Amino acid sequence: MVSVGDSHSSLTRFPSTRPYYYTPPPSSSKLQRPLGRSMRTIRSTLYQSDEQSFISRPNSPPSTYVSENLTDSVMDLKLGELATKASKTSQSLEESEKFLEFSQAFSDFSACSSDISGELQRLATLPSPETPGLTDPIREPEPCQGFLERENFSTEIIESISPEDLAPTVKMCIDGLNSSSINVKRSGAAKLRLLAKNRADNRALIGESGAVPALIPLLHSSDPWTQEHAVTALLNLSLLEENKKVITKHGAIKPLIYVLKTGTETSKQNAACALLNLSFLDENKVSVGASGAIPPLVALLKSGSSRGKKDAITTLYKICSVEVNKERAVAAGAVKPLVDMVAEQGSGMAEKAMVVLSSLAGTEIGKNEIVEEGGIPALVEAIEDGSMKGKEFAVVTLLQLCSDNVKNRGLLVREGAIPPLVALSQSGTAKAKHKAETLLGYLREPRQEASSSSP
Repeated sequence: MVSVGDSHSSLTRFPSTRPYYYTPPPSSSKLQRPLGRSMRTIRSTLYQSDEQSFISRPNSPPSTYVSENLTDSVMDLKLGELATKASKTSQSLEESEKFLEFSQAFSDFSACSSDISGELQRLATLPSPETPGLTDPIREPEPCQGFLERENFSTEIIESISPEDLAPTVKMCIDGLNSSSINVKRSGAAKLRLLAKNRADNRALIGESGAVPALIPLLHSSDPWTQEHAVTALLNLSLLEENKKVITKHGAIKPLIYVLKTGTETSKQNAACALLNLSFLDENKVSVGASGAIPPLVALLKSGSSRGKKDAITTLYKICSVEVNKERAVAAGAVKPLVDMVAEQGSGMAEKAMVVLSSLAGTEIGKNEIVEEGGIPALVEAIEDGSMKGKEFAVVTLLQLCSDNVKNRGLLVREGAIPPLVALSQSGTAKAKHKAETLLGYLREPRQEASSSSP
């Protein structure tokens, strides 16, 4: 490989950015990416003749030779050419910086960000991080590994290329998914994952180009990295409304659940997010639950990482808007870990857990299980020590448990709930005040009935 230092005379420089690993912002405010400079690295000229042929005829289909190898040099030259073209047509660096600004925030209970776990860090690391419990001691080099590693082909450079110019590259990646080589499949899925990461127009292009039916079989791949790239590419594609229907139509729900059961930690998290996005179509909520997604979601809720638990709880919240899925979640053991999370004030999960418990309390089996697992004392403690929003969620859930159940009201009184409820009725949010007053009214009823029946 020729070093960067040897490339001064043969390579056009263009601005780039240092690697940026995206964490979704808590609000819709836009973030400014810091800019730096880097220089392209000249790749091997082993396939030079085929590359030059490809670039001289950019609108013609890539040859079988190029498609099968997805070589570093082919991708370098093609994307380098497109990035240079884009930089020449830009008016100024200031406009370029403005173009690179983005905002991709999602509410806790609406959607998951694309590729927020691992992101470029996992893609750019050489060698790839080992996954505990997986045995893959010898990992062959990816044919186009440099495309994912290099600083100059970061997301910002790819975002400067129009979808029309990227179409031949996308076609080459999709051809790679159908290759007999696991290396080529892995590399094609990894590049589609990256290309679909931030831009809606790229997601539309990739979805319309036939990537979805080629990615889905890779969800059953025995190679954990291929599986991870494929599931994350589908997650990124599922952020586009039109792609949700395409992904569902091609039967992705059960393969995604397979990844949720068998994948790496990152794969499981991204499978949960992909199922969440598909569940924004009402007809998919029942399908996701009926296909067996709830038990592995509960398993992720119990033993996943912080992000895995958040993804699981958010997906459970979405699909449990359907009555039958509430019963499935209770039967799968979701209540106990949710109650445990309520007691973990300050973890950022307590409020989310209470929202899901409130949903499950809409069924008789859910109410009984919440009480059985110690939900009442945990919710009373949340009213005493939780955040303002947490107190509101807690009183709403307690009201569901006690509105038509005298026994539960007695348990609530014995837990010392009356003083914090009185305080909440005076100083909580408008909704919390109303719910606390209503609940206090219910708590007075048993004593009034008892005194009226006394001689």
